[in-house]
Amino acid sequence: MGECLYFLAGVTSSGKSALAMSWAASQNAEILSCDSIALYRGMDLGAAKPSAEDRKRIPHHGLDLAEVTEGFDVSRYERYAQRVVSEVASKGKNLLVVGGSGFYLQSFFEPIVDEVVVTDEIREQVENLYESEGIEGLLDHLGKLNEGETLGLDELNPRRLLRALERCLGSGLKLSQLRERFESMPVPYASFAKQCLWLDRENEDLEARIESRTVKMIEMGLVEETETLLERGFLANPAACSSVGYREVCSYLRNEITRDELIPAICTSTRKLVSKQRKWFRKRFPSSSRNLILPSEEPRSDELNWSSGT
Repeated sequence: MGECLYFLAGVTSSGKSALAMSWAASQNAEILSCDSIALYRGMDLGAAKPSAEDRKRIPHHGLDLAEVTEGFDVSRYERYAQRVVSEVASKGKNLLVVGGSGFYLQSFFEPIVDEVVVTDEIREQVENLYESEGIEGLLDHLGKLNEGETLGLDELNPRRLLRALERCLGSGLKLSQLRERFESMPVPYASFAKQCLWLDRENEDLEARIESRTVKMIEMGLVEETETLLERGFLANPAACSSVGYREVCSYLRNEITRDELIPAICTSTRKLVSKQRKWFRKRFPSSSRNLILPSEEPRSDELNWSSGT
């Protein structure tokens, strides 16, 4: 026990959380969330966090680690995850990593973080640039620093652009040079076997689940939760306030869309996120992992067949 890491990844609304709870209960396991939004305190409904009862039944890690006004990137998550892996292994228990945040998942399988030091001054400089010039300003500065080379980034994702610019400024290197550094670094968690499972559903089934989940989030108070987050300085964190669900509610609160348009807008954004998650799975998840297309009926946890990841 404790010599293998288990990964239950997959698209949003595929049913990861329920299956994870069932499997963890039967396998003496604890759960590590791999979700870049669930780590923020107060972002509960939009991140579909497990209930207090579920957390009491099964120890959960990776939730409520930071205030919504704090920056939290993959390097900080990686350091946190290393401690959790060591602690759970020392107890002789299994650890199940659950989530759909591709970059965070990637940190378990290949080098993500190097020794680049990003100072508070650099972070402030980049954040001020984003606030004054937006995504176009970030792209312009990245283009100049990288001498016109292809960036290889999601150019609509402000979080990725912010982190990339910070690292270029902190290292004095181009993104291509930083990537070369990554390739020479050791594989993370080399002493652990890795068992990987990717969950998905047929489109019709998944779309119905997305709509049902969205309606439930609104009924449970997603609008009110977002209002509270705004009072706490939510907008100072572009990664948080631009996440699916919260972004659309912010638009609604600014009277940019109507209440009737809110749920369809969230569903549309969720489908786009699913498309990105599937693309990431094809390109980045270990090629030996098992891709499980779930039926409408929920599978039992003892029916899961894990495949080794490298």
